[in-house]
Amino acid sequence: MRSTSRCASATGTSTRGSCCDAQHNRQVRCGCVPWFLGFRILGAMRAIFGGTFDPLHFAHLAAGEAAHDQLNVDTVTFIPAGRPWQKAGRDVSEARHRLRMTELAVEGIEYFTVDDREVHRDGWTVTIDTVESFDEERIVLIVGADAAGGIPTWHRASQLLDRVQIAVVPRPGVERADVENAVGREVVWLDMPPIELSGTMLRRQVGEGRSIRFLVPDPVLAYVSEHDLYQMSS
Repeated sequence: MRSTSRCASATGTSTRGSCCDAQHNRQVRCGCVPWFLGFRILGAMRAIFGGTFDPLHFAHLAAGEAAHDQLNVDTVTFIPAGRPWQKAGRDVSEARHRLRMTELAVEGIEYFTVDDREVHRDGWTVTIDTVESFDEERIVLIVGADAAGGIPTWHRASQLLDRVQIAVVPRPGVERADVENAVGREVVWLDMPPIELSGTMLRRQVGEGRSIRFLVPDPVLAYVSEHDLYQMSS
C-alpha cells in the first residue's frame, strides 16, 4: 500500500490532508480517513462480525471497537453462527448459549448489536446468504486474518467480495501478504495489535479448571460458570 497524506471526504475530495499519519495510513481523530477508504467505506452504515463466539471474548470486542472507530460505521453487528460449515465435525456449544453470551458481552455499548438470524436459519451457515439478507447496500465484513485467507473457498466467494469490503483483524503468526495474495482483492487492515486469544484456548482453560477472568467480560464469565460450559467429560 503506497503512503500518502491525502484524505478523502464523503464526496471523495481532499480535506485536511496534513492531519493524517501518512506513514501508516491511519485515521486520526480529525474528521478524515485514509485516502483508500474514501469511496468504499466512508458512508457505510454497518459492519458485521460473524463467528461461533464460543465464547465471545475481549479480542472480539477490541476488533469491533477498532472497526467502529476507524471505518466510520454506525453499527457493528455481531452474528453468532448457527451451523458453521467450516467447523463441521467439531464440538460447538449450543447456539442458544453462544447467542446469549454474545448478547451479554455487548450490553451497554450503544453501537454494538447482536443479530440472531444465523442461529434460527436451517442448514449450514453461509456468509453470502447472511450478507444478502441485510438491506444495506454497503457492508463491511470483519474477518480474522486466520480465516480471511480462506475466503476464496467460501460459497459464492466472488459475489461476496463484490458485495462487501473486507476488514481484516490481525492475528499472531499470520502475514499480511499471505492474506492479501489469497483474497486477491483490496482488503483493509484494522489498526490494532494482534491479540493471542481464542475460543479454543478459553474452553481449554475452563476445562482444566483455570480462570478466564479478564479474558472475557464479567457477564460472560458468570454465564459460563452458571451453565457449566466447557467442562471436561469425566
